[in-house]
Amino acid sequence: MAEKPETSPGGSKLLYSPGGGPVMRIDPWWGLVVLVVVVAVVLVTVWSNPFWNILVFVRGGIIVTVTITVISFILIMILGLLGGLGRLSRNPALRGVASLYVELVRGVPLLVQLIWWYFAFPVMIQTVGKWLNFSFMIEYQANPIVTAIIGLTICYGAYMSEIYRAGIQSIPKGQMEAARSLGMTHFQAMRHIILPQSIRVILPPVGNEFIALLKDSSLVSVVAVADLTRRGREFMSTHFNPIEVWTMVALIYLVMTLLSARGVSWLEKKNRFEE
Repeated sequence: MAEKPETSPGGSKLLYSPGGGPVMRIDPWWGLVVLVVVVAVVLVTVWSNPFWNILVFVRGGIIVTVTITVISFILIMILGLLGGLGRLSRNPALRGVASLYVELVRGVPLLVQLIWWYFAFPVMIQTVGKWLNFSFMIEYQANPIVTAIIGLTICYGAYMSEIYRAGIQSIPKGQMEAARSLGMTHFQAMRHIILPQSIRVILPPVGNEFIALLKDSSLVSVVAVADLTRRGREFMSTHFNPIEVWTMVALIYLVMTLLSARGVSWLEKKNRFEE
């Protein structure tokens, strides 16, 4: 349909584009981000003692938290893709292994998994090393950060597998059939046709998983990782001021999660299907 002229209040003609309309380019939820940042800045500047001292003390923990979250999330995306494809595989063995992994891991709390990887897994490696008489296995000691990344990746990889599976199954089967009819192999069709479309579908739940991972990364503090939560606990145990410490830690987490949520929202808008 051609452009439909409309009349402005002043009498001039305006051009109308189908589907066009006023678009709010600034996400209004950025106001909440600004408000939380302002509150944190006011606390640090006006009541610098103890809030500034807390911020300085936990800044190393912030870096550790972000590092663990980002590395874990990259590995989770890879493991989730493999798990999701395994769940949809026509090979009964692959489908069985992937399904068993998802069902077992989802049934155990994340905190228990982190504790198992840090305390039980090294003992298991050392025991096997004694049976095989391998000195490097006998002397194995768990690295807290590596162990935390493994635990988070294994746990969240199971949930991400289901997200990938649901996203792939949401694409009509005709897409695969059309790709195969054009001479593509199953791998080529999955890589160039199915996965790019499914990624756009699963982007919102993937973004939610990242935010949940960022918050759940606080659990690694129980396995000797000096993250933001553990650094806050150390400061509190020295200065005995729980209100100030946990208020500051909560604000830092809130700023990181709100910024992540705005980033996910921006990605969703950039990759939204045209209607």
